[in-house]
Amino acid sequence: MAGGNINRVIITGNLTRDPEMRSLPSGTSLCSLRIACNGRRQNRDTQQWEDVPNYFDVTVWGQQGENCARYLSKGRGVAVDGRLQWREWQDQQGNKRQSVDIVAESVQFLGGRDDAGAGNGNGFSSSARAAESDVPIDTGDFDRTPVAAGSDDDIPF
Repeated sequence: MAGGNINRVIITGNLTRDPEMRSLPSGTSLCSLRIACNGRRQNRDTQQWEDVPNYFDVTVWGQQGENCARYLSKGRGVAVDGRLQWREWQDQQGNKRQSVDIVAESVQFLGGRDDAGAGNGNGFSSSARAAESDVPIDTGDFDRTPVAAGSDDDIPF
């Protein structure tokens, strides 16, 4: 059942460093993110539950990557939806290296600008003010459109 393969990953976490933006010779831009996502496990010695960080490298292509580089910073909460990609290369010493990275299809910024590094871990604002988006919106989408005067006879159903 080769057609039934699924390669999908969804994670939420916090950036461990500022995004790194670069452009390929073709002009395509890509942004590299490093995300920490906590898991939990029971300590064998103390029998206490403890947070165990997992670190993931994420690649975000194109305009979405440019927005990540522009609006995100270390500590900021994000939700990533994407796919896993395995790669292999040789390091400078000639050793064979491998990694599994996440290629993002969408990145959602969690919380507000001021939440970066706040340590709340969930990416949501703990302040009483309403959550605000960092990404500028086109307010023209909210302009009222006048309704044409007419009668019920104008309705096509």
